[in-house]
Amino acid sequence: MTSILTRRTHRALSILFATIIAAGAARAAEEEAVDPHAEVYSADAFPSASVCADCHEQIYDEWRVSNHAYASISPMFHKFEQKINSLAPTIDNFCVRCHAQVGTQLDEARELPLWERSQVGREGITCITCHRVSEAYLKVNGERRVIPGDIFQPMYGPFGGDGVREVVADKGFYRVATSTEERGNQIHLSGIKFDQLSKSEFCVGCHQVAVNVGIKLEVVWDQYRASPAFEQGVTCQDCHMSPVPGVPAEREAGAAATIAGQEVRPDRKHSHHGFVGPGYPIAHPGIFPHNPDAEQWTVEQWLRFDYRAGWGVSEWEDEIEENGTEIAFPEEWADRIDREEARAVIDENLELIAEKAELRRQVMENGSHIDGPFFDDTPEVGESLDFAYRITNTNSGHNLPSGSLGAQPEIWFNVALIDPDGNNVWESGYVDSNGDMADLHSLDVAAGRIEHDDQLVNLQTKFLTTNVKGTDREMYLPVQFDVDQLPFLRPPGQPTTVINHPPFVRMEGRSLPPLSSREVEYTVPGSVITKPGKYRLASRLRSRAEPIYFMRFVGATSDMEQAMNEWMIDIHPATVEFEVK
Repeated sequence: MTSILTRRTHRALSILFATIIAAGAARAAEEEAVDPHAEVYSADAFPSASVCADCHEQIYDEWRVSNHAYASISPMFHKFEQKINSLAPTIDNFCVRCHAQVGTQLDEARELPLWERSQVGREGITCITCHRVSEAYLKVNGERRVIPGDIFQPMYGPFGGDGVREVVADKGFYRVATSTEERGNQIHLSGIKFDQLSKSEFCVGCHQVAVNVGIKLEVVWDQYRASPAFEQGVTCQDCHMSPVPGVPAEREAGAAATIAGQEVRPDRKHSHHGFVGPGYPIAHPGIFPHNPDAEQWTVEQWLRFDYRAGWGVSEWEDEIEENGTEIAFPEEWADRIDREEARAVIDENLELIAEKAELRRQVMENGSHIDGPFFDDTPEVGESLDFAYRITNTNSGHNLPSGSLGAQPEIWFNVALIDPDGNNVWESGYVDSNGDMADLHSLDVAAGRIEHDDQLVNLQTKFLTTNVKGTDREMYLPVQFDVDQLPFLRPPGQPTTVINHPPFVRMEGRSLPPLSSREVEYTVPGSVITKPGKYRLASRLRSRAEPIYFMRFVGATSDMEQAMNEWMIDIHPATVEFEVK
């Protein structure tokens, strides 16, 4: 009996082991087999903007210097995104869902460096991020799905695709290819009307964002939804794709495409794809703006090109040759011709960035106004000088400033008094040696090198957090630093809708609501008004995308800080003369 049981047990075990081995072999075979979805989600299934540029050159030129094109390139984004993931790993790929939508769908890792990403993954909010979406999404924190497919697949837009139908029907005349077997510019074969693309709701997914504890990092939609523009039916696209930056002006006529030198539907209303706003790039100008001529070098090679030193500038190159100066160029930049070709790309991109800076100045000035100064009394020697300015947000769509993160963007008022001898005798809104305002976050103020600016007018929103010790304080990020030293974004025990913010974290808004004004008052002590004569008050609003103290908090490089300060702009600069008796 025992022998029979033993044989049955052995047989059963043999069958079990054979089954396990067979299952393991099957799994191994599955792993080695080609994923049936791999081809669908390959980079070829997500056409690059460079492909679209062949027919849509004007739109491409507008887009390639835009904040949308910059979204995945931005070194500040990557520094911040890595910092917040280091502090609170629960964030994971939350940020890249918007900044690198296509890269996320390609399953590119959140932390993947730029030089290991696909070209289309580095393009941020690229053409297909908007024009390969067919479903109406609302407030979903960037969880929009881009439809994969090669260039021949349909594109979605605000019109009905009549232009592309015309081209496909006469493809010989336009010399286009409608399949891989044909010669010519490869194009999408149809255009499908997608109504939501023309509505503000299409923008909500990435421009109204709340992290998992309920704190809002992007508040544009909340502001817009409560604005006069919303009541009047003015959309985000009406202002940010307008020929007049920030103003819902009448659209100019512009061809839907130019193919083989022929304009297609030249009477169509053109939407500006620069999406003009207050942001600006600080990346290496060989990497951004998007430039097909730059793609002959890798991102890593560009990062080793010292454009600030003058590499590739003819005069500089002549000088080092004549003087026999020894410079240890990286291998890829050892040849002068290569450096000069790269300099041509750099110069073109810097010119584009300068044009973007001008559009940025226009959108800020079109959305604001400064009145003043208004004096309380007749200015006299030895008497304190009291005066005021009125700052108005003339934008009907959202606050001044609007946007993202309590730490940014910055807009502050700078006013200075110049005496009859041309000396600056008093100022508010001045900056420290790093470029930061002289407020609680200034390193120079903390070190006692400069005085705190007690009259500072700063429209920057701040995060206020309640920590383990002390009262509320301003913080760079709303991350809860617990007593166990393991920061973690914890969902609250009660709905955030009850108290309108997560426990221990809230935002202190200082921005101006749409069409509102704020009168800001100043007092200059009489001790600095020492002589009669003509004095001048110089004033300006100043705008910068990031505070330098925040950049240092996330580990930005000195070159990033320098670029951030270089592209800071002045809004409504003005000087008023007055007599002191």
